[in-house]
Amino acid sequence: MNFNFNGAKLASEGYIYFTYGDKKYLLNALASVTTLRRYDASRRVVLFCSHEHKMLLEENAIEKEFDYIFLLPHENQSINGFKHNLHQFLPFERNIIIDSDTIWCKNPDALWCSFACYGFTITGNQKADLFFGSSKGLSVLVDILLFKRQRTLKRFNLTYLSRVQAGMIYISDAKLAENVCEEAKKFFEDKNFTHFRSRKEESGRNDESCEWSLSMAMSRLKLQVYPWLNGYHSPQLDYIDSFTIHDENFNNISYLLYSDRFVYDLKGLKSKWLQKILLKLITYMPGKGDYMYVTPYCLHFGWMHQKKYLRDFSERTWQKLNQKKKIPAFD
Repeated sequence: MNFNFNGAKLASEGYIYFTYGDKKYLLNALASVTTLRRYDASRRVVLFCSHEHKMLLEENAIEKEFDYIFLLPHENQSINGFKHNLHQFLPFERNIIIDSDTIWCKNPDALWCSFACYGFTITGNQKADLFFGSSKGLSVLVDILLFKRQRTLKRFNLTYLSRVQAGMIYISDAKLAENVCEEAKKFFEDKNFTHFRSRKEESGRNDESCEWSLSMAMSRLKLQVYPWLNGYHSPQLDYIDSFTIHDENFNNISYLLYSDRFVYDLKGLKSKWLQKILLKLITYMPGKGDYMYVTPYCLHFGWMHQKKYLRDFSERTWQKLNQKKKIPAFD
């Protein structure tokens, strides 16, 4: 199907996935849609994908897991190729663009209601952490000592930098989305004049990041990020095995969310023994140990060392979908 809608929209509200490259990304999207349909059977779902992924769905007779499938042009088969051109891929009046490495955890009706006042927003935090788009590990100290972040903001006449987490994007204003994307492209073209580092420098990453450029674009256009960490109404939270209680198929999910941002950020430590010790020590301080168990709308598998849990679930979902198609239907 051609995705040139000529101004006509497929429906008032709907979800958008995009996949290309390795088969695993398509399997992730299928697993994500399967969890979405547990809670939302009415809103339409569009997949923009490569020719190879479309053929894979058709060969296995499971293309109907998506309401619509459109071919994703080769020039858009990258993170920036898609997310710096979001205005070209808006088949609904109100759109939620969601990454394929996401599992839905509860009914999203209230999330749609809370998005209603935005023309364009991305989940995130008001203030970006020191590592956002920049050096990782102890090398970030060089950035701090040389005031690299401050110099980047001053050079581009910006006063703040938000932490954008582009795994969930909401758009109801296509023109506004185009303005954001055009600004983001300009910032990315000027990346050599910023302190931001290539995402490809990280182990296991083969694609550039769109997040810091989108963050700068939103700052330039005075657009507010949607609170990523929002207690019981958090739109999405990073999956961390030591923070998440769930059954094998993610039907019931309970997530440990610390009220203190610094304590919560300890989730990123790969060393579980170090994480456990630091949590025990720091949470003795008044207020630092406050926590709640929440069920976010989505779990996002953004950390490389946590993706095995999504991979296993996606493989099981793929097998179930294929097995389901092999069972003959009787009247």
